[in-house]
Amino acid sequence: MSKETENKSGKRIGIVGGGQLAKMTALSALEFGCDIHILERKPEGPAMNLAGKTFIGDWDNPDDLMKLAEHADVITLENEFVDANSLAELEKAGHTLFPTSKSIGLVQDKYIQKQTLQEAGLPLSPFRAIESREEIIEVAKEFNWPLVIKTRRNGYDGKGNATVNSESEIDAAWEKLDGDNRTLYAEAFCPFVSELAIIITTSRNGEVATYPLVESVQKDHICHIVRAPAVVSDSITENAINIAQRAVVAIGAIGSFGIEMFLTKDGEVIINELAPRVHNSGHYTIEACECSQFENHVRAVLGWPLGSTKMVTPAAVMVNLLGQGHGSGQPAGFDEALAMPGVHVHIYGKELSMPGRKMGHVTALGETTAEAEKIAQAAADVLYFGVK
Repeated sequence: MSKETENKSGKRIGIVGGGQLAKMTALSALEFGCDIHILERKPEGPAMNLAGKTFIGDWDNPDDLMKLAEHADVITLENEFVDANSLAELEKAGHTLFPTSKSIGLVQDKYIQKQTLQEAGLPLSPFRAIESREEIIEVAKEFNWPLVIKTRRNGYDGKGNATVNSESEIDAAWEKLDGDNRTLYAEAFCPFVSELAIIITTSRNGEVATYPLVESVQKDHICHIVRAPAVVSDSITENAINIAQRAVVAIGAIGSFGIEMFLTKDGEVIINELAPRVHNSGHYTIEACECSQFENHVRAVLGWPLGSTKMVTPAAVMVNLLGQGHGSGQPAGFDEALAMPGVHVHIYGKELSMPGRKMGHVTALGETTAEAEKIAQAAADVLYFGVK
């Protein structure tokens, strides 16, 4: 087959990043007969053995990105940390990229993300850029304590956040976030009663698919449990969906995007953050929805019709499997978990476990979220990553 014919097929997908999100995306793409090629910084990763071609290089280097793009009809990403200016070089060279470099640029700097959402009239906690420890004191006079100090870029799973309750905690937060070398911003703390999330997929052809609103349970800024659908009023659900849909429009989303939100005791919905990619809060969709977030992402970036987001069961719960210690990427208790009826176990295939590292997830379906959670949690409890 000639290169020209291959280009017309529209089935060669290049993914920047080779982690678990790339793996689950690749599995969906392979079902459609797509060829998957991956660019990663290191030679190992959960998705690497699914790729037709793998490229080891720096994804912030336009030359390395170009090597991947030369073998793909469309390029997509599994994370938002790839420099938007480097991605723009692909588009300038005529390569197709979704999400676009413009969308990534609006999201990867969280302060710019907040500004973009604010300009769209969306509900946010008050925020302000900061350049010194002294400015934190000034912000606290306006927003009051506590404050959440965040890195503007490259923060995830709580690694770029610090909650500051008083002036005496500023120095520790500044050191933790490396404020002398990284740009930071401050947010007023949102006194939420629960955290909500939703996946919205927007196709390059303009079609939009909205998944059910879910509740996520976070511990130490890491998602532990996702309950689908969220047990909230119809009015809150409708409001949250409207806010999320306006948010993805504001940043020109193409593909599956995750939108995280806070719910206050007064029933107000406030945006926390956007992720320009398939998202942890949507892993339940693999078993629980007619078309998963990963399959719809593939459809969206290729311009194919989107699939139904309807749940196939009244409720579903996903529990993340986190490393409890250092050791193998394969868990103890695997046979016991597999023997449990109604359990769907996903092991990402990471080489090594470490405390807090996402190693896999378990999903269970049920008539109620309580029923599904009991099943999923029982399986998660017997799976152990790391040496005891």
